[in-house]
Amino acid sequence: MLKRLQIYFKEMYPIIPRIVLGLIIFFEIYFIVLLNSGITEFNIGIQEIIGTYTVFAFLMWLRIADDLKDYETDKKLFKERPLPSGRVKKKDIIIVCIIVEAIAIALNIMFMNNILFFIILYGYGYLMSKWFFQKSKIQPCLPLALITHNPVQMFVNLYIISFTCIKYSISPFSLTTVMALFTLYFPALIWEISRKIKAPKDENEYVTYSKLFGYKKATRFVLIITIIDIITNIILVWNLNKISVLILILLVSWMVYKFVEFIKNPEQYKIVSKVERYTYLQETTMLVTVAVYLLIGKI
Repeated sequence: MLKRLQIYFKEMYPIIPRIVLGLIIFFEIYFIVLLNSGITEFNIGIQEIIGTYTVFAFLMWLRIADDLKDYETDKKLFKERPLPSGRVKKKDIIIVCIIVEAIAIALNIMFMNNILFFIILYGYGYLMSKWFFQKSKIQPCLPLALITHNPVQMFVNLYIISFTCIKYSISPFSLTTVMALFTLYFPALIWEISRKIKAPKDENEYVTYSKLFGYKKATRFVLIITIIDIITNIILVWNLNKISVLILILLVSWMVYKFVEFIKNPEQYKIVSKVERYTYLQETTMLVTVAVYLLIGKI
């Protein structure tokens, strides 16, 4: 079983990178909310560690639930993946998922201040895993699946924001909290749509947004969302570092250029590869902005 799990996590959910991702997601929102609220003295302890673990554990649950609910489809379209290929058994990932999530539940009950928002987060995750009890309607409809499933990142953000606001007695209703709620939602939305935009020659029986709406319309939609996303980022770093504002403007200008290039010639590259690079640079800029502010103050 351990060898099979090693295969699964190596290919579908690499542990170390995902722990780092949980750390990045938690502390980016945590510090963005605090710094924009004028708080520069922090009390970081076991709760922050548990918050990071919760993000990691929840994203693992989503990954495993997604593989389980798409098992029959993956057997046809993605036979090489660990589960449909038979290299990993369903019970393997179910057992490890139960253990990881049980630890998350126990730790949140014992130590965290926002148990209601933890319940909301996992409640939404459960509904997602069950297709909101409307599988026959949602599964065959790609836009409906996007509308019902993709907002999950906002619930992750809400979990982090609620903890931060309660711990430091910050008003939960402000421009900062609203922007923080969206700041990591848009990149997830952009990536989810972009990975299902293909050049006409690359289309197959797999349903994509480019097949449903045409690659030009789908790409233009992602372009608009990308611009909205960068605006939320600029609002959050405006009072922290003006150099970061300039970097974000340059980044989005580069990404817009790549979108336009793809619309003109979709066969030159996969647009999702450019989106992934842009997202890494964007999130790195946000993290560096926080780090610089913590070290030397406003620039």
